[in-house]
Amino acid sequence: MRHCLWKYIIVVVSLIFLSFFLQENNEEHLTYNLSLQEEKKKILWQLRQDQMISESRNHLENFKDMQKASPLLQQAKYKLLAGSPPQEKKLLTIGISSEQHPNGSYLLDTLRSLFQASSEHELNCIVVLVHLSDPDPEWLRRTVANISDLFKPHIEAQKLLVIHGRLGDSPLPGDRNNVSRTSRCEAHYSRQKVHYALLMNFAINLSEYFLMMEDYVYCTSKFISTIYWALLAWKELPWAILEFSSLSLSGKVFHTSDLSRLASLFLLFHKDIPIYLFLSEFRLLLAQNVPIRFSSSVFFHIGKYPAFEDTCFPVEKEKVFGEPDNPVASVLTDMMAEMNGIPQYAYTLNKECYSTLNPVRGNYLTVILEKPQKVIRIEVLTGSDKKGLYWLQQGQVELGYDPLENSRGCTRYTLLGPLVEGNLDQRVFYEEDSVEELSCIRLLVLASQESWLLIRQIKVWTQHEEEESYYSGNSGKVG
Repeated sequence: MRHCLWKYIIVVVSLIFLSFFLQENNEEHLTYNLSLQEEKKKILWQLRQDQMISESRNHLENFKDMQKASPLLQQAKYKLLAGSPPQEKKLLTIGISSEQHPNGSYLLDTLRSLFQASSEHELNCIVVLVHLSDPDPEWLRRTVANISDLFKPHIEAQKLLVIHGRLGDSPLPGDRNNVSRTSRCEAHYSRQKVHYALLMNFAINLSEYFLMMEDYVYCTSKFISTIYWALLAWKELPWAILEFSSLSLSGKVFHTSDLSRLASLFLLFHKDIPIYLFLSEFRLLLAQNVPIRFSSSVFFHIGKYPAFEDTCFPVEKEKVFGEPDNPVASVLTDMMAEMNGIPQYAYTLNKECYSTLNPVRGNYLTVILEKPQKVIRIEVLTGSDKKGLYWLQQGQVELGYDPLENSRGCTRYTLLGPLVEGNLDQRVFYEEDSVEELSCIRLLVLASQESWLLIRQIKVWTQHEEEESYYSGNSGKVG
């Protein structure tokens, strides 16, 4: 029933915006039709089309222009409980919504982990926004007192801000005192979306990007730098959500320019639908057809999950990949090898590598799989072990389909992602109901550089037959 209702909602929303959608070209994935003889010519022609990027960023611009908040959000009232907004706009707002939990709270542990994992330089790029969403005045007083005592330096430095928000004088949808006509899970979905809508609405003008976090999360060291370099690499490419964890909510990054629409939609469709499914559909509305998820998670849950979460929606566990299993493939490149190197070295799982001098814009190295494969993760490493030496300064990895004859590449490529500091490590997802398998993996040089380039390793993980049944039921996702 819930699934049908959600499909109905998506149809309604799609019809509302369809007239806008039809006027824009979906440039989110680069697609090529190549022959071997024309490959480099086509690549160079493609790279010269700088306007493609700006057109991609303007995709669904009419939809994006609908920035007026919902009537409920226009009535939102906020109380500043600790700290004050930063005087200058930051790169990233880390948004946490927290309420009382029957088994105790991990909010203080989450904040402690966040600040301990970050350097002073990293903290200068962010503001941490905590929305204490529970209306219980005693809980609010106690929680604010604990935060103020433990994190006083961060509050005084305008790096930590604590608020309480409500939708005017109206009772919150899904309020615990008003759930007689709904199930416990539906009440939780509704309440959670309202709380995040209030959080996002307040965060709109604080920064360029917004990171969603839950209140029981452990942060890995230097996670802010990890996100910073990824945002820099993706800055000129179209995306709706970047995912830095496999957790259902934590680790998702948005443009703050999208928060007004997302918050309004949360309130418009606040019932029935879990927030993580809603975010997947929001991503599709913004023409990002598959998730963009980095393989190395920087967020993990701490403690036990609240009991209702195990009941109301499945918790996705962190996937353990094991060692790469590079399937049989040949390697083709138009770059000149140095020191008697051969392109295959870049793909062989040993200490051999492939080096070249002065790569130019449009150069490529393509892995051509002997048989099409269901690939679930790709890692590309360039440069020496000493960071910053001989790595590809501007490049991207593409996925190829429809192999050409005689193992000469593929006829069609789509973007997986740009290199981040010379490397890429991403999960590979497929569109829902897709039966396509991967035939090529192409590393493309985006800018000429006058230096050595070392392609140290291309690692590939494929999906085994015993995993097929598990992933086939995961909304068409792989990996």
